[in-house]
Amino acid sequence: MNTPETVLTVTELTREIREVLEGRIGSVWVEGEISNHRLQSSGHQYFTLKDAGSQVSCVMFRGSATRSAVRLTDGAQVQIYGEISVYEPRGQYQMVVKQVQMKGQGSLQARFEALKRKLYDEGLFDDDGKQGIPKFPRTVVLVTSPTGAAIQDMLNILGRRAPWLRVLVFPVRVQGVGVERETIRAIEVLNEAEHFGLPRPDTIVIGRGGGSIEDLWAYNEESLARVIYASRIPIISAVGHEIDFTIADFVADLRAPTPSAAAELLAPDVAELRRYFDSTARVLENRVSSVLDHHQHVLELIAKGPLAHEPERQIQQAEQRVDDAETTLSQVVREQLQALSEEIADKHQTLTQHHPRVMISEAGHRVQSSAERMRQVLQHRLIRLEDRIRARADLLRNLGPDSILSRGFSYTMTTDGRSLRDAAQVQSGDKLITRLQKGEVHSIAE
Repeated sequence: MNTPETVLTVTELTREIREVLEGRIGSVWVEGEISNHRLQSSGHQYFTLKDAGSQVSCVMFRGSATRSAVRLTDGAQVQIYGEISVYEPRGQYQMVVKQVQMKGQGSLQARFEALKRKLYDEGLFDDDGKQGIPKFPRTVVLVTSPTGAAIQDMLNILGRRAPWLRVLVFPVRVQGVGVERETIRAIEVLNEAEHFGLPRPDTIVIGRGGGSIEDLWAYNEESLARVIYASRIPIISAVGHEIDFTIADFVADLRAPTPSAAAELLAPDVAELRRYFDSTARVLENRVSSVLDHHQHVLELIAKGPLAHEPERQIQQAEQRVDDAETTLSQVVREQLQALSEEIADKHQTLTQHHPRVMISEAGHRVQSSAERMRQVLQHRLIRLEDRIRARADLLRNLGPDSILSRGFSYTMTTDGRSLRDAAQVQSGDKLITRLQKGEVHSIAE
């Protein structure tokens, strides 16, 4: 930030103003009327955008102007998008324009994009649903204005490139209210051409010249798009110029950048066809000549062969070969039958060995053997356990209190069953019980 003592040059002040404008405002959309339009030889365009209360200077450099589809003229109501900046040599703020669209085009463009996404999600643009355009159509219908420039261009090209082609014009309006309704009616009638006494076309072309998005809006209507998609006859969309795109272009079976391009796609060039047919004729002649030469050679070999001179002997030899083949066939059949019989016997033996009754019987024997082995194992184990128990019982008898008492020993305990090991545990007057081998002695301590 500058202090009060700082003195700026004009250039420094202008540069700071430019930085403030570019940083605070940046890129914006602005709507107004064009005036003082000037096209320089460099390709840059200068003009003033104004409304009832203010105006702003604008510059559109050559790169942006080349990409723009809108032709700038004085009095045009437009919406422009660009950056606010300052032209430092004059200290004048201006707008550097990047995009231009006619006033109202923004809402139309939003509708266009919304419908485009909707139909895309429904699959109306998928290549799988598109029909192939006939390479050599016989009847073509142009759905367009009979007085426009587009019809003349298409008729001239078709007449020059394919004079044999039947070309019909289904007149419709291509500008104003009701364009989509007339175009829809044309497609519906042509799909039922036989009912109206009309020749059924091989291809339909919907065409008109270029224009603004408003001029071409009829070809962005959803109702027309669905009728084009449902058509059983292939449709070429040739609406506007190369830079123009409509919903009809995406739904149609083929999009041509211009009506003239549609005519060129429909009709191959006569000279090119003639060259193709000449080449095909030469290939056919060569192949026919080769086949004839081959058959001629075969006939010559036959004429020189033994069949022509000794037909009876050739027939006899052929009959003998048939007899040999019959004998060989009989022998082969017998051998095959013998092999099959042996194979069937082997399979039968295998099936017998694996019959459920046999398998159940064998399983029963295995179960019985297993049960007998288990019984023997258990019996042996029980005998061993019995011996161990008897030995433990003898040990318990030898080490038990009865065995000790039988040798003259005794033990004394209190009336509540506590064994006495120390005289200090006894007090005068305590009742004691002395256990002997036979019986008990009750006493009182003194």
